[in-house]
Amino acid sequence: MSSLEQALALILAAHTQAIGISVRNLETGQRVELHAGESLHAASTMKLAVLLAAYRLRMDLDQPIRVENHFVSIADGSPFGVDPNEDDDPWPYTQLGKEVPLRVLLERMIVRSSNLATNLVMLKLQASRIEGVCREAGASDIRVLRGVEDMKAHEKGLDNTATPHDLALLLEAMPPEAIEILARQEFNEGIPAGVPPGTRVAHKTGDITRHYHDAALVFPPGRKPYVLVVMTRGFETKEEAAAVVREISRTVWHSIVDSAR
Repeated sequence: MSSLEQALALILAAHTQAIGISVRNLETGQRVELHAGESLHAASTMKLAVLLAAYRLRMDLDQPIRVENHFVSIADGSPFGVDPNEDDDPWPYTQLGKEVPLRVLLERMIVRSSNLATNLVMLKLQASRIEGVCREAGASDIRVLRGVEDMKAHEKGLDNTATPHDLALLLEAMPPEAIEILARQEFNEGIPAGVPPGTRVAHKTGDITRHYHDAALVFPPGRKPYVLVVMTRGFETKEEAAAVVREISRTVWHSIVDSAR
């Protein structure tokens, strides 16, 4: 085991909750993974797949998309809408009935993790095509079945799932334009809080009941970035999970950056 793998294993051993980690040092090519093949509910990290697909499928990012809150469940075809009270981004709801460029919806989907924007983009791209893009990127286990808040599908076990390994592959495949969007993410209590202030981090968080994840490209000054994905299940609160993600982030930074100086 490498020193990094040993340090991460000690952190995991201190917790009974499920924690999966994938690290890829793009400077050296080294990859360290612990429980990185375990599938967990993807929560909002599935938006990485949607973002990558929008670029890989060469979508016209300036095309107007009508903002409506009416969707169809993949479980039985019944209608449902996204609850504004469960969404971290109120802005798209102020645009109901209007047309917004696709690139703006992609921005809101990542920067504020808008659920409404995500569902509107997925209507345009289609889940099967998004999953196909993931397969082309080598991500063989991620499942992208539906948009957000399709509760009837959830009750039938039809959830989006991902592994740390697959999310890392999606990050490695991101084009520069997508990375710029990820670098503007506004929820930074996880991986970014574990590296020195001012460090550029392009990432996507996701959380749902007893799940908290963060998937990031971290850009230390003067060297190639590294990929760090941490997925967790079982912590009682988001704050507890985020604290462990920060500890892992600090450990990876120390091993890859500080130890190399």
